[in-house]
Amino acid sequence: MSTIFSVSSQISSVSTFSDLVNTDFRGEINALCWYRDLDGDFNEIVGKLYIKENITEVYPEDLIALQLSEKGNIARDIILNDIQLLADFGASPSLNLLKCYERDDEFDFISTDVYSFHVDRSPIATDTFLCTYHGAASDIISNSQAEQKILIPEIRAKLKELHNGTEQEFENFLKENYFDLHYQAHADVEPINLGLGHLWRLAVDHPKQQVLPCIHRAPLENEGEYRLLLIC
Repeated sequence: MSTIFSVSSQISSVSTFSDLVNTDFRGEINALCWYRDLDGDFNEIVGKLYIKENITEVYPEDLIALQLSEKGNIARDIILNDIQLLADFGASPSLNLLKCYERDDEFDFISTDVYSFHVDRSPIATDTFLCTYHGAASDIISNSQAEQKILIPEIRAKLKELHNGTEQEFENFLKENYFDLHYQAHADVEPINLGLGHLWRLAVDHPKQQVLPCIHRAPLENEGEYRLLLIC
């Protein structure tokens, strides 16, 4: 197990997919990691896929159609198996070939794109699953290491300048525009990188959740390198 995982109070490591989906979040733990050292050539798969736009969804039939080496075949089988495991569990996994995500630059004092530390929200009981097979991997931080951006006085004041209405209407405005999902990391915080090949389950903000949602962000992409990410 990676040392950084073992010293984090928010992460619990598991050794099977069954444990990943059946282990409850408790206390400070809001991230579960099926820690894996994967074999296979995922770079070969990325090199043979065609990116149509900044985010291109890759379907199982796209993978099956690729002519691959032995190592490439191993990587493909791993991805297809992960997709099947998640689908059988009832999730809707999406395999994405990523050049970059869309940036939010409407305001210079707050960002609501996925490069900003944020939490996911759902009206139903669900979790976020993700695995990066190739390219830069996502980061997480503990809830004690960040502050909700809408509670930072100077940011809240500027948001209030954008909205005229009652306090309740203002709170609704913050939720409707997803401002309340974003967080500012404290100074000198070192995020935990989720690494390559590990399948993660992150806690989401929903009515039945017993723990705080996991704060995470998409990474800045490496120059000239695509990401291959499974997410649902």
